[in-house]
Amino acid sequence: MRHIRPALLLAAVPALLGAAPNQPNPFSIMETGRTYRTLADAVAAVGDRSGTIVIAPGTYRQCAVQQAGSITYRAQRPGSVVFDGVTCEGKAALVLRGRAASVEAIIFQNMRVPDGNGAGIRLERGNLTVSASLFRTSEEGILTHDDPQSTIRIDHSIFGKLGRCDRDLDCAHSLYVGHYGHLIVTATRFEAGQGGHYVKSRAARVTITGNVFDDRAGHLTNYMIDLSNGASGLIANNIMVQGRDKDNYSAFITIAPEGREWDSNSLQIRDNQASFGGDYGRTSTFVANWTNDRPQIIGNRITTGIKVTDRR
Repeated sequence: MRHIRPALLLAAVPALLGAAPNQPNPFSIMETGRTYRTLADAVAAVGDRSGTIVIAPGTYRQCAVQQAGSITYRAQRPGSVVFDGVTCEGKAALVLRGRAASVEAIIFQNMRVPDGNGAGIRLERGNLTVSASLFRTSEEGILTHDDPQSTIRIDHSIFGKLGRCDRDLDCAHSLYVGHYGHLIVTATRFEAGQGGHYVKSRAARVTITGNVFDDRAGHLTNYMIDLSNGASGLIANNIMVQGRDKDNYSAFITIAPEGREWDSNSLQIRDNQASFGGDYGRTSTFVANWTNDRPQIIGNRITTGIKVTDRR
């Protein structure tokens, strides 16, 4: 599908709030032409096969669990489909544990659960591709389990007003990836976090390129990118602006603060921009490294008051 600019998704949200689906069976399977009343019914109909579920415009207060198969979840019109505030299994609007899933041009919002990890998507196994989608005003945007053989791709999407570190629970984050094989995030915007990190990843390899991390409206946030156990790969051409209201402003990017599992010697961090959103009278570090690995950190444009790297 063609890429949708994030701004178009944001513009679509106000008009959709409160909008109900305008047809009795708004979920259709493209391959068969059959229609269904609920998303769960459509997912069950695909079963362990491959299929594309096309979703009619509207705001949906329902959820689904994908147990098998390879499913694409596609908005009939980009930015016209909102999943609002309903989770399955106390986890997420979409709980995914099939072979693979793709999510195209869908909005997820207001996901909250008792354990503080309410998400638009909970990925438990399999490959995941997300494009032109918006995650907002929830505890987490996407939270995953572990699948070292699989890949997550996120492109041209928005993560806004996500995360939390309250209620004496472990923090939630805008995007939290477990022990996956490869995390790829491109042309995506992270903004106005409400706690935790913007990207927290335990993936063995990362490709994080061409994104914007705008923390100016953040509240009690932490790092822009937390490579909790290290990683190989590439972090390049990102714009990172640190806000005033931080729980931890000591670093923008971290390498293995929770213990080294992956070799980061081949990690490249290059051609990024890092700055403060104002005159905060503070200092910070661009890349804080808890290991003896020596990633390549070159060509970055860093504001005065931000140290390139340090060993912790």
